[in-house]
This record gives sequence, structure tokens and C-alpha cells, in this order.
Amino acid sequence: MIKRVNFQYTEDITVVNREQFEVHIRLYDGYVNKINEIDGILQNKPGREEANATFSFYRECKRGETFALNGVILHELYFENLGGGGGMNTPNPSVTEQIEMDFGSYALWKEDFVATAKASRGWAILIYDQRSYRLRNISLDSHDLGNIAYSAPILVLDVYEHAYFLQYADKKTEYINRFMEDINWEVVGQRMGIY
Repeated sequence: MIKRVNFQYTEDITVVNREQFEVHIRLYDGYVNKINEIDGILQNKPGREEANATFSFYRECKRGETFALNGVILHELYFENLGGGGGMNTPNPSVTEQIEMDFGSYALWKEDFVATAKASRGWAILIYDQRSYRLRNISLDSHDLGNIAYSAPILVLDVYEHAYFLQYADKKTEYINRFMEDINWEVVGQRMGIY
């Protein structure tokens, strides 16, 4: 059973207000509930004999499993890396060094990450690609569409409309820019194994 992480709104979170945050948490709770429901169904081995790549109940359960589980994981990573307003809004020199090595400069990384977020329908993620040993900014249009196998998420930005629309309406770029000022770089550094 997947357990819900109890995220709390704090004054360090500046990208969204309390109301937007709490609405988003309710959506996250829905993913936790849904993956637990799917896990319960799959434990009963439903329709394995009739499994079919075109359509089958088992196929739909397996597709729902990756969507819901990634929905849980990505939201948890997103909520964890918010809150740079508490003094952790500048990266550790080691984090900056890795970013500069893989993108040329911090400014070029930031420009690319913001562009990735603008182009994304679901998520913009700074990952460590374990295949090529470098950082990459990737775009996911859905929780389970665009993931890079053998990679580790380092920084996660939710750009689905539910993440910002209540507060920002159609001003997605404003939300993205505010997010860039609210990154908890200590969390990012821990994910990179630097802090």
C-alpha cells in the first residue's frame, strides 16, 4: 500500500498561495487512492489469461498503474523541491558546477529549463541521465509519457494547469518564472548526492 506523504504549506513556498497548494494536494491524494485501488485489483490477478495488447482489462490496469504511480511520485518530488523562499534559493557551488558542465552555464540551463516548461503539457524535469552521465531537461506530456529509462529526477516542475490555474489563470509563464525563484536547492543537491 502506498502511503500518502503529509505535505504542509509553509511561508517559504512563494510560487503558489495556500489555496492553490491545498487544491493541488487534494489531486495528489486522488493519485495515492487510485494506485492503491489498482494495486488491490492487480493482486487478484484479473484477466491475465485474456491479456491482449490491443485491449484487455489487464492491459488497462497496467496502463493505469504506471500513470497513477508516476502521478504520486512526480507530485511528491515537486512538493519536496518547493520552498526556496527560506534561504535555499541558490544552488550549492557543486550543483552549479555540474549544471555548467552539462549546459555551458547556469543561465543557459535556466533558459532551457524555462523553455522546456513552456513547451510541456505535464512536467518539466531536470534529470540525471545515467546512460550518458549528464543532466538533461526533459518534457513529459503525461505522467507516463516521455520518461527516460535509467534516469533520476533531480528537479520537478508540474506544469499541468491544475498546478497553477486557480492562482495564475492562463499566465503559465508567470507561474514558471515564480517557480524558478522558489526552488529548494538543498533538496536538489540532496538528490544529486551533493549536500
